[in-house]
Amino acid sequence: MAVDITYDEALIEEIAARFDLRDPNKNALATIVQRIADGSAGFQEMVADLATGVGKTFLMSSLIEYLAQQGVRHVLVVTPGSTIQRKTLANFDAASAKYVAGADIAPFIVTPDNFQAANVGSVLRNPQRLKVFVFNVQQLIRPTDKVSRKVRSEDENLGDALYSHLENADDLFVIADEHHVYREKAKAFSAAIRDLNPVALIGLTATPDKDDYAKVVFQYTLGEAIADGHVKVPVIVYRKDGTKDERTQLRDACQLLGHKEKSYEVYRQTSPDAPAVKPVLFVVCQTIEHATEVGQLLAQPGMIGDGSQVLEITSQSSDVALEALAKVEDPDSPIRAIVSVNMLREGWDVKNIAVIVALRRLASQTLTEQILGRGLRLPFGARTGLADVDQVDLVAHDSYQQLLAQKDVLRQRIQLPSTAVEVDDQGFATTTEVDPNQPVPVEPVAGSSQQDQVGGTGSSSSLTPAPGQWALFDWEEDESAQGEDYQPNPGLIFEETEQRVEAKVPEPQYRVKGAPQIIFPRRESRLVHSPFSLSDIPDGDAEKAGAAFVKEVPTFIFRDALEAKRKGDQVEIISTPQGTSEAQQTLAGLDVVQAELTETIMQQPEVPAERSSKNAAKRLVRAFLKGAGVTNDEETAEWGTKRRQQAVEGMRTMIRDKITTRPRQEKFEFVKIELPLEPVTVAADAVKAHNVVKFKKGLQYVGWEKNVMPVATFDAGTTEWELALLMDRDPNIKWWVRVYVGGQAFIPTPDGRYFPDFIALDVDGVHWLIEGKADDHAKDDPVLRKKKEAENWARAVRDDGDFGTWRYMFATETNIEHAGGSWNALLTSTKPE
Repeated sequence: MAVDITYDEALIEEIAARFDLRDPNKNALATIVQRIADGSAGFQEMVADLATGVGKTFLMSSLIEYLAQQGVRHVLVVTPGSTIQRKTLANFDAASAKYVAGADIAPFIVTPDNFQAANVGSVLRNPQRLKVFVFNVQQLIRPTDKVSRKVRSEDENLGDALYSHLENADDLFVIADEHHVYREKAKAFSAAIRDLNPVALIGLTATPDKDDYAKVVFQYTLGEAIADGHVKVPVIVYRKDGTKDERTQLRDACQLLGHKEKSYEVYRQTSPDAPAVKPVLFVVCQTIEHATEVGQLLAQPGMIGDGSQVLEITSQSSDVALEALAKVEDPDSPIRAIVSVNMLREGWDVKNIAVIVALRRLASQTLTEQILGRGLRLPFGARTGLADVDQVDLVAHDSYQQLLAQKDVLRQRIQLPSTAVEVDDQGFATTTEVDPNQPVPVEPVAGSSQQDQVGGTGSSSSLTPAPGQWALFDWEEDESAQGEDYQPNPGLIFEETEQRVEAKVPEPQYRVKGAPQIIFPRRESRLVHSPFSLSDIPDGDAEKAGAAFVKEVPTFIFRDALEAKRKGDQVEIISTPQGTSEAQQTLAGLDVVQAELTETIMQQPEVPAERSSKNAAKRLVRAFLKGAGVTNDEETAEWGTKRRQQAVEGMRTMIRDKITTRPRQEKFEFVKIELPLEPVTVAADAVKAHNVVKFKKGLQYVGWEKNVMPVATFDAGTTEWELALLMDRDPNIKWWVRVYVGGQAFIPTPDGRYFPDFIALDVDGVHWLIEGKADDHAKDDPVLRKKKEAENWARAVRDDGDFGTWRYMFATETNIEHAGGSWNALLTSTKPE
């Protein structure tokens, strides 16, 4: 029969007392009841957002009791999966340690396992009996599911299908635990619920989906829960030394767990009536294989130390493991560490998780409510006053700065989705970080149309050049004439353009047909280090370097508590430094230290892998360790991780210093320069070379027979010009080309760059670098120095062997004149090397 839910404050107070509700649960109950009472006759959907660890289970049980007191006899509790389903059933089982006491009207629990039993049918037909149906969402929305088919099939004991029974119940209320999970199947879930025609759907969650924000009627944040003392205080644990490997994080977590175990024992000794609770380490891994590796690592000495005390929980876990998990809060449970992937992120409510290690990169918002939520519940039901007991430690060596910076997420009233990191449904980062070296898409400027962007056809504003760009037009503006309607006049620009179009523009010219490209080997000097030898390092230098590592180097574990305080209606999250502790370090013998020091020496790329280097490395290691206080090879002292790491870096630094400060020496190498430089332009007034009566300096000459380029200019008539005419006519020359000052073909000299006049190729394949010089300057010191450098260059090219035969010719006016236009005579006169 239909019931009319009313708001009864006295009943709320009574139920709150019987269930011992905390204030947030009591307020949530009152708000939900008020919304139901004030609602319309149609279907209502609402969400209560309570922080993990506050006690949504108590809210559910007290809400069912309130509805039952008002005459409701049908309540459907929907769970997202089997884990939470088992937990929910335990909450209604008086024989379970998870039982929630306080109900005057005991519900009859209907489950997928018992709804076809004969006694269930009689209970379902009893209008006076309170029935609470506990099913998971798959059993309601999957028509192919075996249980789902049974739910929809007619039952001989019931006389109808269970699903039909729920449809016909006009007092049906639906409570959706972990309401946010159903968002992935929102349409199917909504359809299945609406088909049942319930009076209302009440969702319970600690992390509402953003699409359900409008349905949230009550919210109690984690920040409020911390401030009010209903949950533990989260503590971010980290190192400042940059160490963040998994082994170190797990070792630190085990060390913290040891501290917690002592603190829990101290509290029990001072509070004899307190229940026996042992703290547990909780590790979140990436994959099942990863969880197996971590479990094996924790079983080693220096960690948990015993494989029987480490419990792995994955989708492949056995029934024995799941049974051990269910008993992890029992005083006689041997489990000290639980390793999981994602099985336990929701619906697993234990009070003794004291240390958490997340070996996946976390996005802090979901971390706060789900992963961290596994350890928020208070082990003794209330704060004890002992910080180690009242806190849950999150070991986050790789992401602590991000978590501390985002601490205010704990107090957010509605948790907005993160734009910085994409996350999966567990809060783990799913995308790689942005590469700062990659281009970033540019958003259009606000207020501009698409046509205003580059390549568009919008207004004239798109023609405005960006800083550093060339303008399309340079307007000649008269500032005195500018006014409101002033427009620049482009008429003069157009007229100038028309005049330019009328002028004949020289066309670019390239090498003449069949002419070769010449590769000029430009010789360049480089200052390079001389070969490195470890033998150049004296023992004293290594001993001095080792003296910095006489003592052990401590490293510390830092802990910052994210405490919360109320300030009026607001909650302030404060990062409060806690006491630091020296971290345990793995110790290694001197044989390991010696091996690591030797390895870092031999890893330097400048150290040749040969016997002399290996012997020298051993010598330097002995001297280094002597400086560090090791007096003989038989010493059994052990070094900590930090000391070893710093010693290795000290040795590497010393070797690198010796490598980088060794002497430098000059080394020559050849750079290939392609000649000629193309294209060139030929002026309209260029003159045919072989028709010239009188030479003119700087004039362009064309009409050559053997010039690689169609045009050439010259600075001197008695040398350059005459040499060009000689080479162009002589049958022993195949090609020639001018070398111009300012190009890339030159010979470096102590005084600068030397640009000869020509390069020629003779019929024997010999390249000639040619200089023509006036007689009155042929003996000048600068000229002679250039000549010497050129002759040295030619010898070096020939000796190199990669560029063929190159020779240098120095021809004076007299040499050219005596040659009489003959290349062979010129060779005889100049006597090149």
